[in-house]
Amino acid sequence: MKLNAITVARNTVFNFFGQAIPLLVGVVTIPFIVRGLGTDRFGILSLVWIVLGYFTLFDLGLGRATTKFVAEAMGKGEQEKVPHLVWTTVTVQGCLGIVGSLVLASVTPLLVERILNIPSELVKETETTIYLVALAIPAVLVSNSLSGVLEASQRFDLVNAVKIPASISTFVLPLIGLLLGFRLTGIVMLMLISRFIVLATLALLNLRVFPTLIRFSASLAIFSRLLGYGGWITLSNFIIPIFVYLDRFLIGSILTMTDVTYYTAPFELANKLLIIPASIAAVIFPASSSLVSQNSRHELNAGVMRSIKYLVTVMAPPTVLFLIFAEGILRIWLGNEFATGSTTVLRLLCIAVLLNGIGYIPFALIQGIGRPDVVAKYHLIELPIYAGVIYFFITRFGINGAAFAWCLRMLWTIPIFSILCVKIAGVSLRSFSETRLNRSLLLTAGLLIVSIIIILFGYRDIIVMGLISVVLLILYGFLVWSFVFDRFDKDFIKRISGPRSKFLFERRS
Repeated sequence: MKLNAITVARNTVFNFFGQAIPLLVGVVTIPFIVRGLGTDRFGILSLVWIVLGYFTLFDLGLGRATTKFVAEAMGKGEQEKVPHLVWTTVTVQGCLGIVGSLVLASVTPLLVERILNIPSELVKETETTIYLVALAIPAVLVSNSLSGVLEASQRFDLVNAVKIPASISTFVLPLIGLLLGFRLTGIVMLMLISRFIVLATLALLNLRVFPTLIRFSASLAIFSRLLGYGGWITLSNFIIPIFVYLDRFLIGSILTMTDVTYYTAPFELANKLLIIPASIAAVIFPASSSLVSQNSRHELNAGVMRSIKYLVTVMAPPTVLFLIFAEGILRIWLGNEFATGSTTVLRLLCIAVLLNGIGYIPFALIQGIGRPDVVAKYHLIELPIYAGVIYFFITRFGINGAAFAWCLRMLWTIPIFSILCVKIAGVSLRSFSETRLNRSLLLTAGLLIVSIIIILFGYRDIIVMGLISVVLLILYGFLVWSFVFDRFDKDFIKRISGPRSKFLFERRS
């Protein structure tokens, strides 16, 4: 397995479409689902999605652990260990899923009748719906592990061949159910069936890639190793949502719910850019596990640095466009009030998202080389510091302060994670300049500074702003091609963009 440019590009494209296509389908279909179900039932369906996502915490990080250790075994040429790893995880995940199902089923009456404000006429229907969701938990957990096995072997084509229709079905099946005259329970039953179809499909694909999985071979000795790694992943997965939602919780506590709305809308818009770094990081994680096991440090350094360079190059133009046209975008999308109240928030959040995207790569690398404990401990230390910083800025600058605090967090996180990559992962600082990543970061910083200067001049004419943006991005593209991309990058881009390019379908090494 190689972490070369072709591998990263191919699998990143697969991952990007795996996230972008369902997102677009959701944007189109959700209004029709809301009309068909009504606001109350749609709220219950939204709750179903949230509950199913929350109960994946019963995973205990074993899905991620499976990806890491299978990739490591393959990197060492120890394919005979793969069946033991996979069957151990699948067995444990199945048991944990059953426990999760029983827990959810037992708390459902309390949840529906006491905690949630469900209309009385929908109480029984909601309870039945959540009971059905409980049945899906084992299938979801085992499916995550089986997807992780395919990711470990860099078969992101197969992962997304399942993921895309499965994610789309989340939005399409409610529409089909409405056309068939189903109530909410019938719609959720369709979604439950689809989860088991996904599970069966992933199982067949795993058998195709690893025929030796046909024999059951779980091992308790391996389980302790998986759990030791997965426990730290679980801790990170518990803390990270706190970082994500802390700003809105404090805004709602310190300011008003109106301010929460003015902050949340641009936050969700800016956050969509993170599908780009998420697509790359998903490739870096298993590949780094494999390369470290092979002691391929040079290849690891080059792959990581070029991944960050390509990430910055791709994310910089949309970030600049959001910065320059933030006010107009919000006015068209949500109206004049949001344009007045949220423009600065959107601009600050776009810068924060760009910085956050850069941080995805070292985050995935450190976990991939087998040190999730470092990431989890860092988050534990960082959380109270960030809470104090964001509280300070919200009390003094409102929602703009919350967005600025997130920028600050990214500004201190990236250097820390970079140092950790050097100290723990053995990343060479020489590769920073050899791959011209230093030039990429300097050029992108210059682009952002020029964009901010343009904003400060306060041009309002959309034609003038459009022309300035076009000239700026053309100049940026020229400088990237001339001074940032080396011969390797240019040959690679010509190869994948040529009319005969088949890089998505080349045989994987």
